[in-house]
Amino acid sequence: MHFKLGEKVSFLHESGWGIIREFKNESVVVEDETGFERNVQLEELVKIRGSHVDHMDTVPLSFSGKEADGDVGHPSNRSDDVRKLKDFWELDLHSHELLESETGMSNAEVLRHQLSVFKSFFRSARDKHVRKLVVIHGVGQGVLKGEIRDFLSDQDGVQFYDADFNEYGKGATMVELFYR
Repeated sequence: MHFKLGEKVSFLHESGWGIIREFKNESVVVEDETGFERNVQLEELVKIRGSHVDHMDTVPLSFSGKEADGDVGHPSNRSDDVRKLKDFWELDLHSHELLESETGMSNAEVLRHQLSVFKSFFRSARDKHVRKLVVIHGVGQGVLKGEIRDFLSDQDGVQFYDADFNEYGKGATMVELFYR
């Protein structure tokens, strides 16, 4: 996965997010949501697209680095960097977005990695009380889509359906999360 300076990222195996501040060989310096800088391995990060703001005291958690009405701390202001989204998070699970290379990996290993990223993304969204997610899984044979929907079927307070065809084609699922 390719990252850029100033890009917002989520941590793969923990909740929270940060902004990439510096690259160092196979790791990056990420300023986390509390303002502390941390050295993190690239494979432990997931790009953030979309956005969600619970309250003005909360810094926007964005899976794209931009909100529909403007920049949220991303130093680049190019509109072609990311899609402008608001009020939801978007995750692209295509293997070329998640992995530098699939060389030496079986289809099952790639699928396990995709599901691990998805589940971490889902937990993070739930922790932050995000109301909508778009999960781009692609069309393919439908295995990843089926696994994602099986997982979602076991979750409380979740509704899911095909995402907007005009926006995503047949390869994405919209997830709505409900909280008490």
